[in-house]
Amino acid sequence: MQIFAPIALFVYNRPKHTERTLKFLKQNELAAETRLFIFSDGAKTPEEEENVMEVRALLKHADGFKSVEIIERKENMGLAESVIAGVTRLVRDYKQVIVFEDDLVSSPYTLTYFNDALNRYRKEEKVMHIGAYMYHLKENKLPESFFYRAATSWGWATWERAWDHFEPDIDKLMKGFDAKKRAGFSIDHQMNFWKQMKDFKKGKNNSWAIRWYASIFLKGGLTLNPSQSLVNNIGHDGTGVHSGINDIYNVIINPKPIKVFPKVIAEDKEAYEAIKGFLSTRKGSFVERVKRYLKEMRLFR
Repeated sequence: MQIFAPIALFVYNRPKHTERTLKFLKQNELAAETRLFIFSDGAKTPEEEENVMEVRALLKHADGFKSVEIIERKENMGLAESVIAGVTRLVRDYKQVIVFEDDLVSSPYTLTYFNDALNRYRKEEKVMHIGAYMYHLKENKLPESFFYRAATSWGWATWERAWDHFEPDIDKLMKGFDAKKRAGFSIDHQMNFWKQMKDFKKGKNNSWAIRWYASIFLKGGLTLNPSQSLVNNIGHDGTGVHSGINDIYNVIINPKPIKVFPKVIAEDKEAYEAIKGFLSTRKGSFVERVKRYLKEMRLFR
C-alpha cells in the first residue's frame, strides 16, 4: 500500500496568498490522501500581529485533506528556522516530506509528481531533492523530467536519508569549496549562488535554501525537476520576505501529469545548458532592466 508524503506548509502574514495556496493544493488529485501540517510563524512586530491572526483564522477552515494539523508559533522563528524545524520534524516522523510556502499555486498533479518521484528514487542515495518549479525555458525540447544540480525552493520534496546531510553551519559549507567548485555551484557564474553564501555569512540574508543546495552540491547529489513548471510563485509582488517585484520567474503551469522519469541517475547536459542560457539572459536588455526598475519604484512609493 502506498504511503503518501505529508505536506509541510509554512505561512506567516499574507492571508490572500495563503488562501490561494490552500485553494490550489486542495484541488490536487491526491489532496484527500495527504496529511497537511501548517506551520504558522509568530508575529515579528506588533504591526504584523493583525495579519498573522487573519491568516490563522482562515487556517481553521482548511479542509479537503486526509488530516490538517496547525502548529502556531508563539514567537517569530523566521522563515529559515521554521522551515528547518518543520522539515526535520516531518522527515523524522514520516521519512519523507513535501514542502510548500504560502505563495505557491500548484497544478492538480503536483502532489502526484512528488509522490511518484519519492517512491521511484527512494533508495537512490544520489537523488536528494525533488523540485516542482522550473524556469520558462525557450525552445524547450527537454524530457518531461530531468536531473540537475541546483535545488529550487518553490515547492519541493525530500527524504529523511537526504535531509540528514543538511549542514546549517555556513563556515563548514564554505570550507568545502575551491574555485572550481564555486564555478560549478554557480552554474558557470550565471547565478549568484556563491554571493548568497557570502551574504549569509555577513548576516545579509538568512536563507535555509542556499545552505540546503550547498549541502546537496558538496555531497555530489542531484535534484529532479520538471521541464515545465508544476508551480508558480505569486509572491513577487513586494509582500514576500525575500522577494521583490518582478515577472522574470513567472511561468505557465504544466496542465498535464508527469509520466516520464529519467532512468539514468546523472545530470542532464541539455537541461543544464538550457537553464544556463536562461540565467544568462533572464534580466533582459539594459532598457528592459531600467523599465523594470522604474516599475518597482512606482509600486513602492
